[in-house]
Amino acid sequence: MERWISLHVLYKAQSWTGTSHGTDKMKCAVVVLALVALSECLHKIPLMKGKSVREILQEKGMLEEFLKNNPYNPSGKFNPNFATQTNEPLVNYMDVSYYGIISIGTPPQSFTVVFDTGSANLWVPSVYCKSYACSNHNKFTPSLSSTFRSTSRTVSIQYGSGSMTGILGYDNVTVAGNIGTNQIFGLSKTEPGLFLYYSKFDGILGLSYPSISASGATPVFDNMMAQDLVSQDVFSFYLSRSNSHTGSVLTFGGFDSSYFNGEIYWVPVASQTYWEVTMWSVSINGQVVACASGCRAIVDTGTSLVVGPSTEITHIHNLLGGTQGKRSSGCNTGFGMGNDQLWILGDVFLREWYSIYDRTNNRVGLAKAI
Repeated sequence: MERWISLHVLYKAQSWTGTSHGTDKMKCAVVVLALVALSECLHKIPLMKGKSVREILQEKGMLEEFLKNNPYNPSGKFNPNFATQTNEPLVNYMDVSYYGIISIGTPPQSFTVVFDTGSANLWVPSVYCKSYACSNHNKFTPSLSSTFRSTSRTVSIQYGSGSMTGILGYDNVTVAGNIGTNQIFGLSKTEPGLFLYYSKFDGILGLSYPSISASGATPVFDNMMAQDLVSQDVFSFYLSRSNSHTGSVLTFGGFDSSYFNGEIYWVPVASQTYWEVTMWSVSINGQVVACASGCRAIVDTGTSLVVGPSTEITHIHNLLGGTQGKRSSGCNTGFGMGNDQLWILGDVFLREWYSIYDRTNNRVGLAKAI
């Protein structure tokens, strides 16, 4: 039986208590019941929980061979030169299991996407893609949209020995009932390998800062802010710990206090690239076991595990009585090995903590999830 080991991460952070929903910026009409007014300003999109690519490949007996040909490095997407190289290893999404639905075009064409705080671009398969990986996914058809506008710009996202290549175009994008006009997005032309064929998602919607966007494309949330589609420049995630396929929610325009208990701990963004913060320490049962002198950490909904430097993760595995993410009992620890410079707080961490992403004040809020 799978069981996640409890991890305590301590921050030097400012706390919040009360009933306010986010920052001071308010565009909704003031009414007597302020909480009711605020809730009406929030735009929620249900997130579905499904099988990850790793689980699907394992069921088919293909995982070992796949990993042999496609080394898994969960830190690979956080390349410091990403903004200039426009490369992002897609294999790092193989453990993602939370998806939501958006639509593009007029009339709308629907797509299942990963809402990823660790990247900034929106891309989906297109009818121009003849790769095997595109054959079983929804594909955008420009000719069916009266609002589509083409460009001559290209986009490339690295994947193993090949890459997802495509072109950039503009169209209306509907997210949580909000229609953003003139949104730039990628239309794939090639998607190599088996990985994307077995993925439950069609594309990826990045929610990090525009400074890391491939080809300089404006991220969806930046467009939403510019067009006043959200009451506050804030979005938030609740990832359910339940085995149910439903219950998780992404909220645009603020946060919903019904999904957490107690204080919100606000952590300043250390670099306006990814949602990167300074982490104070990592402890298990009150004992500091890693990051003793502070370290960099990226809060990433597009990564499943808690990822850290190999030496420190090995130490944690040894403390738990196992290696390489497995305890002797066969339970999954939820830790993964990355590079020696940063930690990634993925879905294992975010199922325990309601997370708030505040672009106005450039900070991340964490509160104990219900």
